[in-house]
Amino acid sequence: MIEVLSPRQVDEARPAGHFVGSTLAELRRRTEPGVNLLDIDRWAAELIARRGAVSCYVDYAPSFGRGPFGKVICTSVNDAVLHGLPYDYVLRDGDLLSLDFAVSVDGWVADAAISFVVGSAVDPEDQRMIDATRQALAAGIAAAGTGSKVGDISHAIGHVLTGAGYRVNTQFGGHGVGTTMHQDPHISNNGLRGRGHPLQPGLLLAIEPWVMADTNRLKIDDDGWTLRSITGCRTAHTEHTIALTESGPEILTLAG
Repeated sequence: MIEVLSPRQVDEARPAGHFVGSTLAELRRRTEPGVNLLDIDRWAAELIARRGAVSCYVDYAPSFGRGPFGKVICTSVNDAVLHGLPYDYVLRDGDLLSLDFAVSVDGWVADAAISFVVGSAVDPEDQRMIDATRQALAAGIAAAGTGSKVGDISHAIGHVLTGAGYRVNTQFGGHGVGTTMHQDPHISNNGLRGRGHPLQPGLLLAIEPWVMADTNRLKIDDDGWTLRSITGCRTAHTEHTIALTESGPEILTLAG
């Protein structure tokens, strides 16, 4: 399913994006060495309840996971890159943490992710990898103009990531959102210009570059959800939900 929103519906979707971006910023401020992943999930659940939002994850049970997920945020640490199921783990100085968060507010979904190093022991290679995903996201968003195609976004992302020396996994990537979390079109993190679904005003797209330091191969954890690098290397993931408008792409999930 691909939903095309009216300008009024895009206006209605903006609060969901604002809440997701602001929540991730708040969780990052609170996260320091000594914080448990279960604390982060609890904080996120409290913020969801206070806002009157609905988690997109807690009851989520797709074919690729051992569902339902049962938590409200994905917390992926170090070699974990996607779908990190929160568990009883106390964060340490220098851990590389990715938070992926999606909710529905007033019937509209927004989805975003951030990666950062916990504490002060920042490995320059970790920061380079995080920066590469951020730069790839910016390039993908810039390529999402009316008249372009999904492949233009994918090509822009892949050009940045491969140019930085990373191998790109295309099993999981970005996607459409709207009244539900995962919609078509799929947005691969590498691809060919001019291919795929045409972009038009009214589309909401979650664009999410992610990489692993020395591989493009994944393995699934015993929890049935968490995806890790097969070599045990570190990983990074960055995501925004954007709205395509007549005047160009608009990022909905900026922290306000």
